[in-house]
This record gives sequence, structure tokens and C-alpha cells, in this order.
Amino acid sequence: MKRYKVIVQYDGLAFNGWQTQKNGRTIQGEIELALSKINKSKNVRIHGAGRTDTGVHATGQVAHFDLETSLDSLHLKDAINGNLSDDIRIMSCEQVSMDFHARFSAIRRHYNYRIRTDGFILDRTYTWIVEPVDITILNDAADILIGEHDFTSFSKNNEDLEHHRCIVYESIWKAENQLVNYSIIANRFLHHMIRYLVGTMIEIARGNYKMEDFIYLFNNPQKNVHIFKAPPHGLVLCQIDYDKT
Repeated sequence: MKRYKVIVQYDGLAFNGWQTQKNGRTIQGEIELALSKINKSKNVRIHGAGRTDTGVHATGQVAHFDLETSLDSLHLKDAINGNLSDDIRIMSCEQVSMDFHARFSAIRRHYNYRIRTDGFILDRTYTWIVEPVDITILNDAADILIGEHDFTSFSKNNEDLEHHRCIVYESIWKAENQLVNYSIIANRFLHHMIRYLVGTMIEIARGNYKMEDFIYLFNNPQKNVHIFKAPPHGLVLCQIDYDKT
């Protein structure tokens, strides 16, 4: 048996997230179906580095699977793509050691959230369209996230998690004309965490939420806080980092 690492790109608009569900189209389900066709109808389980939500996109999702095949990595990539729809694409495929795990071997995850402030509707499925915002205020809020924090207040409650602490290495907003990009890099993310953070920071920039209340929720983690959540379609999983050693 061989283990393969793949980098996956997908348009999340027509999917009910990454993880396989009984009802609904998912990225994991579509790739596993493609692999089963290559594997003579035998099921192949694929494991992703990040379980993206419904409507979230990816340019650099990483996954792994185990498969016994005579195909080399390049032809295996082509064979998988030949059995996928045009809104999912395997960008690269390589054989890795059996101790590699797409999720548990990952050390950093990079996400980007895209906002437009000019009302350009042709980009509405890949950006959140809002009114012009103050980039300085957004970055004042984003700076607070740097370091290790308990993000209970900014995540969907999950009692199964051992803890809610994440280490944020980068958190920055950048404006390029009417396109505003938020980049965040961390060792891990909680369910809906980025969307809650983005939504709350936008409300601060709008003047609808106080910065001191934002800081209070970091210093006093609370479950099921009724805060603001950005829509999923502006969010992109861009890259997963692994220890090269």
C-alpha cells in the first residue's frame, strides 16, 4: 500500500463543505467517488487538512489517501481529475511516507478572506460585498489576534474539543483599490472562527461594535456569544504548511 499527498483546489459554492455527509454534495465525497472508480469500485478514504464549511473555497487544501496502484503520481493525478467535475481539481500528487497525515502533520494553515467595497456584483460569489471600510481600524482589531488565545467566544460551540486555544502568527488586512483582503495564519482554527472574527471586525469598522467589547471577549472567553459572522463565500483556504524535517 502507498500513501499519496494531494493539493486540492475547489470552488465551494456548490458543495456542502469538505466532510462527507449522507445527504448533500461534498468535496471529500466527490474525490472518494473518483478514487473508487480508479480502484475497481473499492472504497478509498481521503483525509483533509481542513474541514472547510459549506460555500468556502480552497486553492491549497491538502489531503492524503492510501492506494495500491501501478500508476505513477502524475498519471494518478490525471486519472483522478478525469473522474471529477470541473469545480474540483487535483493540482499536485506525490507519494509520501506512511507516517504523513494531512491533518495531524500540519503545523500552520493559511486562510484569506476577500471583501469588495465597490458593489461589483460579478465577483459576488467569491467576495463579501460591503460599503467602504476603514483599513486602519480593521488592522487595529486584527493586531489583537496575534499570539496564543482562547477563541471560545469566536467559534461554534463544540464540547468534544480538548481546548479552544490557537496560535495566530499573522493577522492583517490589506486594501488594493476596492478589494480588501484579510490574511490569517495559525496553527489551527476552530469551527466558524475566521468568519466570526471577520464579521466582528467589520462591525467594529462600521462603528456598530466597540473595540473594548472585542478585547473583553478575548480576555473572558464565553460560549455561544451572539456576535457577527461573515458569509462563507469570501473565505479561501490557501495553503497548509508542514515541517520539512
